[in-house]
Amino acid sequence: MTKNKVIPYISACATIIFWSSAFPAVKYSLEFYSPGSIMLFRFLIASAVLLGYCAIKKVRPPHKRDLPLFISTGFFGMFLYMWAFNTGTEMVPAGISGFIIAASPVFTLILSILFLKEKAGPLIWLGVLVSFAGIVIIASTQIADMRLNTGVLLLLAAAVLTSFFNIIQKRILKKYTAIQSISYSVAFAALFMCIFFPSLIRDIAHAPAAANAVIAYLGVFPAAIAYVLWSYALSKAEKTIYVTSFLYLSPFLASIMAFLWLGERIPALAVAGGTVTIAGMVITNFVRKP
Repeated sequence: MTKNKVIPYISACATIIFWSSAFPAVKYSLEFYSPGSIMLFRFLIASAVLLGYCAIKKVRPPHKRDLPLFISTGFFGMFLYMWAFNTGTEMVPAGISGFIIAASPVFTLILSILFLKEKAGPLIWLGVLVSFAGIVIIASTQIADMRLNTGVLLLLAAAVLTSFFNIIQKRILKKYTAIQSISYSVAFAALFMCIFFPSLIRDIAHAPAAANAVIAYLGVFPAAIAYVLWSYALSKAEKTIYVTSFLYLSPFLASIMAFLWLGERIPALAVAGGTVTIAGMVITNFVRKP
């Protein structure tokens, strides 16, 4: 595999590590902030980082005719996604949250076939299903009662929204760089999130410095840097599913981080599920017909 083909995978791996860390980080932050406050605080920081970089490097803004695409990614793929993710995470166990969000590659694969006219052979579908089976194994170690409550529905909506985000981003990346596509999408998302400004002012007055530091981390790494890396990986990937299949790793990595940070136990079955998940990714990404 050439260097140009390896770099997108490295970018996707780094993104998933950052995004996986968001699960315990958001769970911790919810003790001190409302879901809306976390969203706004996080994206104000991300916007400052990204737009500051664009100003220094004189990155050109999007054309007026393309603004609807940036607005839609900001609104659906970030604003609504983050609200559904944060609110759903507050209402359900972490195992359910990671399991449902990790289902998004299935939705992305279907949407990429419908809207991007990408083709998926038997090996791709096999890899997706094997990875999904690994996620089910991991989820079975953490979920005692899988009830269809509001939190579950919100997280399912978040999984669908992030799939649409990936499809729209793939279209934007045909004309713009990764830093352009994400910087202006994040800026629009932050504008939509300003409806939570009163709650942010109220929460920040009582939050400890540790919680503020965690949200600052969420803004810089899982938001600003990770989104840029993700867009870069999408822009270089031959097929969207080659990148989005890495999302299957998120629950396994989130479990490891929760163990290291919060002291949560990692069942042996979860390790087995993670192994199955990785095997599915290998089938999807690295097993090709000659």
